[in-house]
Amino acid sequence: MHIVIMGCGRVGSTLAHILEDNGHTVAIIDRDPQAFRRLRAGFRGRRVTGVGFDRDVLTEAGIESASAYVAVSSGDNSNIISARAARETFGVDNVVARIYDPRRAEVYQRLGIPTVATVRWTADQILRRILPEGAEPLWRDPTGTVVLAEVAAHTGWIGTRAVELEERGRVRVAYLNRMGEALVIADDTVIQDGDVLHVIAAESDMDRINKVLAAAPEEDH
Repeated sequence: MHIVIMGCGRVGSTLAHILEDNGHTVAIIDRDPQAFRRLRAGFRGRRVTGVGFDRDVLTEAGIESASAYVAVSSGDNSNIISARAARETFGVDNVVARIYDPRRAEVYQRLGIPTVATVRWTADQILRRILPEGAEPLWRDPTGTVVLAEVAAHTGWIGTRAVELEERGRVRVAYLNRMGEALVIADDTVIQDGDVLHVIAAESDMDRINKVLAAAPEEDH
């Protein structure tokens, strides 16, 4: 594939190297020619000086043949404007924009622009390492309303079929981790000692889910 990247900072240059190492062609745009010094000496992709929402700059970068566009400059507005130009003007379906203000994520999501909110993501990663297991989600959608989280289950759930746990706990188990390996649940999957559950849920429902699974299952009458 041909991928166009706007922003030759640490993220942009790292992406460019990884994509090129995986056999893709890359063009990277930055308004500062000095930024291209972050690229390794053997980088074979195009270096285009300018802004990513300029039609001529995008054309020079090969946007018309691009399979994906990535906007990772230091400016939220520039990233979104350029991502919209790539999608709406040049018809690139696969676009991603980095933002620093997570409050804008919902607006951008409604525009059909997938975003990576770096501040929220970084904060989540730090909190997951300093707070008790399961206190912070593994993943959060850009709007912050849906999360993927580890949940500790009471030993009383051992021996229960995962699908029964879902029904009784009113929760969706995305997968479970068993002895270091991820396992997608099936109808006959039974919860074993040491299993780590990963649930997908509305963040507003996580307190209830944690309480339900932290207690022994209620006996059916």
